Order: sequence, then structure tokens, then C-alpha cells
Amino acid sequence: MLTLRGLSVTRRNRPVLHGVNLSVRAGELVGLIGPNGAGKSTLMEAALGLVPCTGRSNLAAMPATDRARAAAYLPQSREIAWPVSVEDLIALGRIPWPGGGRSQADRVAIDAAIARMGLEPFRKRTALRLSGGEQNRALIARALAQETPLLIADEPIAGLDPAQQLACLRLFRSLAAEGHGLIVSIHDLGLAARFCTRLVLLADGKVLADGDASVVLADEMLRRAFGITARRFDTPDGPVFLPV
Repeated sequence: MLTLRGLSVTRRNRPVLHGVNLSVRAGELVGLIGPNGAGKSTLMEAALGLVPCTGRSNLAAMPATDRARAAAYLPQSREIAWPVSVEDLIALGRIPWPGGGRSQADRVAIDAAIARMGLEPFRKRTALRLSGGEQNRALIARALAQETPLLIADEPIAGLDPAQQLACLRLFRSLAAEGHGLIVSIHDLGLAARFCTRLVLLADGKVLADGDASVVLADEMLRRAFGITARRFDTPDGPVFLPV
């Protein structure tokens, strides 16, 4: 679904990514973690061909329409610029498909996305009148309505309350179980360990570790990437990490 080989990016004469190799397969929920400025957002943008890069990305090599049908993207900056209804905002996710938001297939996809994100009470409300967290949920629904095999989401749970964070990550985990591939940047190490099937630790523009949470969140890795250690507690609901 996503294959990056030797991906490098320089922005304003400053190297940001250095020879990144990464893949995301069907059924995976890959958590992209790392300190601020590590290059997580740049990696996602370069993978989609949104910024100049060297190396190879299978998505960036696609024609724009094919890419829009292969991957949905939820950027970190999620401003809603126009006073459209929530329903019409979500319908924008159908633009890559033949109906353009007006066919029966489009209607089914839009309704399913609204239901999955619990937005039925807001369907006709102007999106600009939603709270920040509600707007975030509406934009996730727009990405879901796009019905792509791959979802790339940059800090999708930022701005959500704890209950909605859990609901969002449970949804992402269920999408992976249905055969989608997802790569999601996330700062909460405990939630990343609990919900992601695999973690990728990015530091100084390079992949420092890639694999199971027990390996990626080892003390040495956290010290090298963040300059911290963490306490791990195993609970019936999954691991909890407390940075110290």
C-alpha cells in the first residue's frame, strides 16, 4: 500500500529526512512516533508527493486521480475555510470517484462515514459552528468517505477529548482489521503502544526503530529520541507508559 525507499527531503536548505525506508501493508495500523521536528509530517507529505523529495514513493509516482483513490490524507493543519454543512464537507471526500459526491454509491459512503464518527446530530449544521474536536471528527469522516485502501493521518487525535481519542483509535484499529492500511502520527506513547500493530520511531530525520512496541519503546530508544525514560505498566486493557 505504501512503499518508501531512500526517501530524503531538504527544506530551506536544511536536510529534514535522510534515506527513509518504510512500508505499510494491508491490515497494519502503523504508529509514527518521534519528537517535534523529527520529520513526521514531512515524511507523510513527501510520501504523497506534496513536497519535493529524492528517493522513491509508490504513491508519489501515481497520477493524481489514482493517488486520491489509493490514499486518504488527514493533515495536521485542519482549517475549515468555508461555511458548508457537515454533510457537504464530508462529501468532498468523494471527489476522486465518478459520482463526485452525487451518486448512490457516494451517498452510501457519506452516510457510513457520518455514522462511524457519530456525526448524525451535526449533519446539517454549518461546519464552522462545530467545536474544534467536532470539526476534527468531521474531517476524519471526510477521509473515511474517500474509501481508500490506505489512510495517512497526521496527529488525528490532537484536540479530541479522552473518550473521543479512544473512539478514534478503536475505529482505526477496526479499519486495519477490515484490511485497510493506516499510518498515524501520535504523541501519546501509551495509546500508540495499545492500539498500533507496529511502531516506527523517527528521530533526526531517520528511522531509529521499527517494530513491536516492546522494542521501539525500550529505554535506550526513548533516551536517544526524546531524552527520557519511561515506566511501563501492563494492564488488562493494554500497556501504559509513564514518561519520567
